Amino acid sequence: MAESEDRKGMASTPGAMTVVFVFFLLSGVLAAAYTGRTREVSDASFQAAKDSVSLALGLIGVMAFWLGMMRVLEVSGMVNAIARSVRPLMIKLFPDVPPDHPAMGAMVMNVAANMLGLGNAATPFGLRAMVELNRLNPLPGTATNAMCLFLAINTSSITVLPLGVIGLRASAGSAEPASIFLPSLFATTISTVVGIIVALLLAKRDRSYRESLTTLPVTAESPVESDDQKTNDDHLRFIPNPGWSAIAAVAVFGLLGGITLAAYRAESLTRFFVNDLFSFWLMPTLILLIVSYGVFRGVKVYEAVTEGAKQGFDIAVKIIPFLVAILVSISVFRASGAMDGVAMLLQPVTGALGLPLEALPMAILRPLSGTGAFGILSEIVQRAPDSYEAFVSSVMMGATDTTFYILAVYFGSVGVVRVRHAVVAGLAADIAGMVAAALLSPIFFST
Repeated sequence: MAESEDRKGMASTPGAMTVVFVFFLLSGVLAAAYTGRTREVSDASFQAAKDSVSLALGLIGVMAFWLGMMRVLEVSGMVNAIARSVRPLMIKLFPDVPPDHPAMGAMVMNVAANMLGLGNAATPFGLRAMVELNRLNPLPGTATNAMCLFLAINTSSITVLPLGVIGLRASAGSAEPASIFLPSLFATTISTVVGIIVALLLAKRDRSYRESLTTLPVTAESPVESDDQKTNDDHLRFIPNPGWSAIAAVAVFGLLGGITLAAYRAESLTRFFVNDLFSFWLMPTLILLIVSYGVFRGVKVYEAVTEGAKQGFDIAVKIIPFLVAILVSISVFRASGAMDGVAMLLQPVTGALGLPLEALPMAILRPLSGTGAFGILSEIVQRAPDSYEAFVSSVMMGATDTTFYILAVYFGSVGVVRVRHAVVAGLAADIAGMVAAALLSPIFFST
């Protein structure tokens, strides 16, 4: 009887991340046994374990600062205003999330930051959204439909301005570094649409999840901010006056003047707007605008930033175990030579799509490791910045994202281990983005 009771809480099949984790480790170790790379695998496993902890610790500062910025936007009312502007679309995509819930605003801020290529700011906003979505979760440890859809949108990397890739091409001396803009935009749009459709379809077909919801009491928090919560923000506000408003206005106009002066001093106006403005000015501009708006709205900016930073510290520490597990398994898979074997198997298919052989390793590595994929892209671009393989690799980099890293970090931040269909939806978006990049690149590439 006791054994029967214990089994009630057990799933009938292992979770998707368990399947991925086991596949990477087993295939990596077996491949190493046949390729003779057991030493490389052993070294890679220890190095990846150390690097994953270093990565998580490195995120603490970024998380703390940008969640502090997020707190300023919340207290000032900007997050709610942005969420209201896109409420019709968000209600259709996330019917399980109340329109006035803080998760809506955080998701909108995350998507907006991703579209602008602000990865450092997008991740803290996304993790804040996951925390808020988890407060609506009636099944702790299991991903909700909203979580899966939100992660599908993130892994599809809908990016209007792939600033990092354009900057890399410019630094390598490409004649037209921003020529990847349109194909990347089209490819990332296709990948996002595919990710959303797959996530919605799989959520609709998941009967077991719906049945499990009917057997449990609703434990989610109230979706609408209570009067007590609103009052709690009073300690972060002061009564604004014309003096503070003038300071905010001077800061904004001063920034515009600085940008104008920098453009005037630039050797090439086109290069300034394509490279410098978006690569180096956008982040400082965002910081100044947030602080200025907070001051204008009567927000105690310092207190709000430090309060929000506390949550960033807690979240960054929570993701360490999940990062260690996924990054070690991926490193074993790469070091063993198993990834090379997968590339050989896929070469006939990718060749039929017109994907150059030089770009194939980056395409395979992209969902696994952003750093590794960017390293391969850098080597291709530095060798021949205006070649076709550099062009198509750049488009793929701008149209997709590191699916498994995102899943590990975002779900790890809220302790979700049963990710349901998030992996399938994310990989479907990745594949769609890769295929779209391969098919669109010949149209936009100019020799």
